[in-house]
Formats: sequence, C-alpha cells, structure tokens
Amino acid sequence: MNADANIIAVQGHTSRHNERLSFAGQGGANTSYGSVPFTARHDQPGKRIAVPVRVEPKVFFANERTFLSWLNFAIVLGSLALGLLNFGDRTGKIAGAAFTLIAMFVMVYALVLFQWRAERIRQRDAGPYDDRRGPTVLVAVLICAILVNFYLRFVHS
Repeated sequence: MNADANIIAVQGHTSRHNERLSFAGQGGANTSYGSVPFTARHDQPGKRIAVPVRVEPKVFFANERTFLSWLNFAIVLGSLALGLLNFGDRTGKIAGAAFTLIAMFVMVYALVLFQWRAERIRQRDAGPYDDRRGPTVLVAVLICAILVNFYLRFVHS
C-alpha cells in the first residue's frame, strides 16, 4: 500500500430498481467525463481503495510567507537593537544587547518552525500546523526586556 495515500471506504450505491447507477447514461451504461468513465458499483461494498492526497502549492507558499513574516519582525527588532547598541548610553547598550539576543532567537525559531512545517507538509501529515506556545513566549520575553529597559532607565537617571 502506498504510504502517500489515504484509505477510504467506498460503499456501493444502488438505484430504486437495484440497477447499477451511472451519470446521464441510458440503461446503466457508462458515461465518460473526459477520459475516465464513472459507474457506481454495488457488487463490492466496503472495498477499500487508495486515493492519493494532493497537497496544493498554496500550502507551501503559505508556510514560506509565514517564515518571511517572522524574519521581517526579527530584522526590525535587530535594527532597533543595532541603533541602541551604536547610539545609546549604558542602559541603551544593555537593552540593545537584550533585543539583539531576542532577534537572533526569533530568526532561529522561525527557521526551525518553517522546516518542521515543510517536513509535515511533504509527509502529508494531517493535523494542525500552528504553534501556540512560540508567540506567547516571544511576547513574554519582549515584555521582560522592555521592563528591564525601563527599570534601568529610571534607576540610573
């Protein structure tokens, strides 16, 4: 059995007169749509067939778009940190160093998440691809860095 296929159960369907069903056919004859004829069969109820799962390209692009969005945030945060490191006083340099570490963490986190999602998409795994803890941890760390910055600013002023 193909590992890239989902297995579904196909039930046979019968009409009121217990004949084979077909689409727009006369007397139960097969009707061709394109090159594949279709006829529902009732002689093998419960037969399992392999149906390959098609992954739309937009899923891969959405993953890449999310990765680029995380990187955009990390670059903005890193730019802020670079400004604080270059033009700040002692407190600004401490805050700049903290924001630099957070920006590097965000870049690594985005890469790991992108690779994890891409692998799951390639394997056609079902299930949620979201991460509920990462953004929460990021916000908590950013709030801590800002609070430390405020504390140092008011203590050293």
